[in-house]
Amino acid sequence: MKFRIFKKHNQKIVLLSLTTLFLLSSCDKEILSPVSETAISDANAFDTPTRIEQQINGLYSTLKSGQFYGGRYLIYNDIRGEEFINRLDNLVTGKAVWSLNVESGRDEVNNLWATAYSTINRVNVFLKGLDDNAAKIDPTLLASYRGEAKLIRALTYYSLLQLYAKPFTLDNGASLGVPLRLLPESTGANNDLVRSTVAQVYTQILLDLNEAEPGLPSTYSTALLNTTRAHKNTAIALKTRVYLTMGRYADVITEGNKLVPAVAPYRAPTGVLHQLQASVATPYTNYTTVESIMSMPMTDANPPGTQNQLGYYFNKAGSGFGNGEYYLNTASAGILNNPLWPATDARKTNFITVSGGQSYLIKYNKTSPFADYVPVIRYAEVLLNLAEANARTSVTPSLRAIALLNAVRQRSDATYNFDPTNLATPAALINTILTERRIELIGEGFRSIDLLRTNQTIPGKISPTEPVNAVAPTEKAYIWPIPINEIRTNTLIVPN
Repeated sequence: MKFRIFKKHNQKIVLLSLTTLFLLSSCDKEILSPVSETAISDANAFDTPTRIEQQINGLYSTLKSGQFYGGRYLIYNDIRGEEFINRLDNLVTGKAVWSLNVESGRDEVNNLWATAYSTINRVNVFLKGLDDNAAKIDPTLLASYRGEAKLIRALTYYSLLQLYAKPFTLDNGASLGVPLRLLPESTGANNDLVRSTVAQVYTQILLDLNEAEPGLPSTYSTALLNTTRAHKNTAIALKTRVYLTMGRYADVITEGNKLVPAVAPYRAPTGVLHQLQASVATPYTNYTTVESIMSMPMTDANPPGTQNQLGYYFNKAGSGFGNGEYYLNTASAGILNNPLWPATDARKTNFITVSGGQSYLIKYNKTSPFADYVPVIRYAEVLLNLAEANARTSVTPSLRAIALLNAVRQRSDATYNFDPTNLATPAALINTILTERRIELIGEGFRSIDLLRTNQTIPGKISPTEPVNAVAPTEKAYIWPIPINEIRTNTLIVPN
């Protein structure tokens, strides 16, 4: 049996089978009859914890779509920057994104937006169902499910802002953000909605995360669930990212201190005991270690889909490898040959390979169908978030920032010591931490975000076929346009 659900914004009808475990709108009355005893309908969707958990799984399933956190969101944020060079000139696999030349009609712009808002609407429908059936649910489970849904909504709105809106740090969030949709929708009746400001959207993101944190469980029963389902530390870690992106460094420190002790060894003191793994390679082969705070799980039977997978884009071309869509930039602008990334670093020896005269990133090394787990938050990022926040709030080089920076670096290169000039002033230390982020987080969707939140020009780059000009924060191409499908169906939307 199948159900029909209206998908907002482009008014497409999506057919979903029961086996997808996707969330069903309680307002949808077009369910085929008769309803089987095993079906989840609007009449029984909230009857049991099992059925509610199936709907929670549906929220994660939409989030991890290949068009979103299953791959393309990370890929687009990396290839907009200067670390990768386009090899195949293929518009289907992001050439326009790499060229900083996307238009409102491009599939990338429309598909990511539609998937994100589909995720948001599923969350809104789910939260309404929880409220309407609160008496049927154990209070602890109720708080936990509500927290997971709110965290997913917060992550989704945060992600939309990184592509479709100007950085908060540019004007304290006064620019137009995205439509803030907080009510469940099953028709297009309420398509018309203005764009909230960037500041207003961030206010909602933080409200969701602060409300989610106390209700979320401290841990789950298995390492798999601790990696793939939101818990308290997930909300805290995500808040360090959000506050860093907003330039609210004191708040980064407040949240980061919940997860990182004052002195080494660095290990989360409560909840899931997050810490770095001894080998930098481990989180990319054993996906459920305590370094992984949140990941999108994949299997060979449930990969992100054709031309969405991280390994497909970044791994070298060849049978059993990837498609080699993007290789690493060896020019001075790229990170690969930066003097702060020596050949002795395990992130080079483990994650870089040369093929056909080009250097490729092989963090994601499962063979086709490229079902690597997609990293969303790692403990290494939290350490670097906290290091940068400490460096930016100190009038002298922060000793704690240096210690956190060294913890990340010396995990990959145990005998490495930074040149004292790279740590001598707060400005030098901040630059070194930003460089370390480029190394540690490469291929994980951070480069464009870091450029924009620090109001830097997106550097130019040169491929075998064409040059790409640098884009300054004042230029139109600095952010993505509002999708044409949204413009056509929302009369109140203001294009970028």
